[in-house]
Amino acid sequence: MPNANRLDWVDAAKGLSIILVVMMHSAYGVGEDLNGVGVLHYIIGWAAPFRMPEFFLISGLFLSQVIARPWLHYTDRRVVHYLYFYALWAVLQIAFKVGLGTGDVGGVATQILWAVVEPYGVLWFIYMLAVYSLVAKVLYSLKVPHWAAFGAAALLQIFPVTTGIPLVDHFAAYSVYFYAGYAFAPLVFRIVAAAQERPALSTVALLASAVIEGILVFSGGATVAPRHMYMGYAALPVVHLVLAFVGALAVCVTAALLVKLPWMSWLRWLGERSIVIYLSFSIPMAASRTLILKTGLIDDVSVVSVLVMTIALVSPLVLYWLIKRTGWGKFLFERPAWAHIPGAPGSRSYVKPAAVPAE
Repeated sequence: MPNANRLDWVDAAKGLSIILVVMMHSAYGVGEDLNGVGVLHYIIGWAAPFRMPEFFLISGLFLSQVIARPWLHYTDRRVVHYLYFYALWAVLQIAFKVGLGTGDVGGVATQILWAVVEPYGVLWFIYMLAVYSLVAKVLYSLKVPHWAAFGAAALLQIFPVTTGIPLVDHFAAYSVYFYAGYAFAPLVFRIVAAAQERPALSTVALLASAVIEGILVFSGGATVAPRHMYMGYAALPVVHLVLAFVGALAVCVTAALLVKLPWMSWLRWLGERSIVIYLSFSIPMAASRTLILKTGLIDDVSVVSVLVMTIALVSPLVLYWLIKRTGWGKFLFERPAWAHIPGAPGSRSYVKPAAVPAE
């Protein structure tokens, strides 16, 4: 297994991932409001095959370290943990977007109730991490072979499931990447380690894969729309799956190469706080977009998109810094003791086992 250095590139990969996610939502929001496309639309379009798959793959890389734990501890760590933050931020976002926007108390209550069964907005990623973690534990408990579970998940992605039920459709579309991160983590670590030993060759391979990805995405009837990217050949069954895995590995390798550069340490730092950004970026993103467009001073899609993206990335970090400095609002990003399952580590009732003396 890799040494502790792997944490550096994993965090850097998370940094790249969160930048792409915030970029997409910022660009699409501005594009919709101004009815146009900008430079960020093309970057996001190019990354469309792997943008979310690599986030899920990275999230599954260390699952093997906890999946054998007792159900109580595992569920608290990998299911309740995500559901706490999902529930908290879903309520906050609904209150901000629906409550402040319309003053409709009934609408707020309805949206909150729907959020229980229908993942809300950008937070669907957090919701699905809890679902994927639970399913992985069940498969592990049933001793289902990796090849069987991975094969079934791959088939769900290859033959698109479009029920109209977000929970089901998201599971079918992305479960294969999370499970692959869990099942094939040793292979991913070996590939990244080999790439770090051959930076020149790895860079050439990354450039080649980027060009191929771009050709497949933007040819074959592709359309870059203000609110969506309609991929060309990259959207074809199997091709999409392969490009997603190639792109996800490319992100990991890119992060591993960048983290070796002293001036890129900020990317690892950003990745360490990716969950902070993911949970809270949508509120400053929406607010800044509205304010900038209302001034009427800037109407260029590219410029406004970059400004909104920057604000959406920085604002959560400023909030996190203020919370750390003042000690107020820790519950926003740190799960309190009452939100743990009783008896699980971190809960009020948890009693740490006594140390066993060496014999």
